[in-house]
Amino acid sequence: MSEYYRLIRHSGNKDLFRVVEMSVAALVSGHPFHIQAEGLRGTGKTTIMRAARELLPPIMRIKNCLYNCDPARPHCPIHRHLSQAEIEALGVEQVPRPFLEISQVAKIGTVVGSIDLAKLTDSANAQAALLPGTIPQAHRGIIFIDEVNRLADTAPELADALLDVMGTRPGRVQIEETGLPVVELPVTVCIWAAANPDEDPGPLSRIRKQLADRFDVTVSMGRPDTEQAVINILAGNNSSELPVSVIRQLPVNLDKIAVSLELRQLLGKLYVTYNLESLRTVAAMETAACLAALLTGKAVAGLDELVQVAPLVLAHRVSAETIAAIMEYLNGLLYGQAPETLPVKGTATQLAKQAVSHWGAIKAALKIRLAALLQNQFQLPSSGEGSCDNRGGQGRAQFIDPLHTKIIAPPKPAIPLSRLPDEQLVTKEIKSHG
Repeated sequence: MSEYYRLIRHSGNKDLFRVVEMSVAALVSGHPFHIQAEGLRGTGKTTIMRAARELLPPIMRIKNCLYNCDPARPHCPIHRHLSQAEIEALGVEQVPRPFLEISQVAKIGTVVGSIDLAKLTDSANAQAALLPGTIPQAHRGIIFIDEVNRLADTAPELADALLDVMGTRPGRVQIEETGLPVVELPVTVCIWAAANPDEDPGPLSRIRKQLADRFDVTVSMGRPDTEQAVINILAGNNSSELPVSVIRQLPVNLDKIAVSLELRQLLGKLYVTYNLESLRTVAAMETAACLAALLTGKAVAGLDELVQVAPLVLAHRVSAETIAAIMEYLNGLLYGQAPETLPVKGTATQLAKQAVSHWGAIKAALKIRLAALLQNQFQLPSSGEGSCDNRGGQGRAQFIDPLHTKIIAPPKPAIPLSRLPDEQLVTKEIKSHG
């Protein structure tokens, strides 16, 4: 059994396993699907994502192409102008699908591309040429970034490069070096990322919201919730073995999954009603629903799939209250209990006015209730010399009315310690010798 399927699945990590497989299925179909895992350190986010490289089927590329050119659709500056006959003359080869990483200390030149120093310093045939970086070399594969929130905080230039890669499908990368022509390349790559949002500098959605929005889904990684799950992890014992080739044996690709009219109408309603900021939100919901249908063998994505993936798409984009309201409505539709119209999400000012109005009503009700209690149970004296008297045939207590009670002050004000004479600050006890 492969390392990926040897990993233990429990309630805290099952969503990550699922979205990893969804992303791989999307990539195989030629559609990048970007995923992020957030959670406490030591819960296995990085382990699962790195092990998932075993799921990646190989690719065919033009022989020795550093850009992983597809022989049917060459895109790099070296091969994109070649005819099919010229490509056949160069030859093709099967290689592992790329799985590369961007570290915290990476430089923009190593990530995007820079001058090829080996060719530049070749004494026999020196020439100025570009060497593709991590992003161009990961074409048709995956780039993994650990602690992406720290990267976005400390290396804004790398975050800007990721914005270009993730902003469109396919993405794009631009390589610039002094004295050389600018090279712009299309890049089809899935970005996988992990982060510990409880540590500085915080979650990605607060550090670089524009970058966070480009992730299709965000998974909240949880801890194992049972003793047996911990025991299985320590023992490396996985009782739920799955076939390694589950992704490779998919009968159809993502393009073959249909989207129901009901689903698209519902996505439009959610977008307008809840003032969702980005169209990427509903686009990611549709793609994720199609991937959920693909992995379960369905031909059409509908409401059932949307209910499964909506929380993962919304997690890093809207508030918890909005997610709860949307999921309550979707589950109501699924089980035939939803109202005809969605509840309209009010503005902050409207919500504040409503809160003030509700509190005013509560205070008014409390005032009436307290007045009734005072009238029925307490008898306030009419004179200014009110007293507390528990005597009386009815056993009714009498309380002093503070508004009609004279306050007798001390005979003279207290003297601050700083103004007391020295001899009064220390006292001596005189002992008698009798």
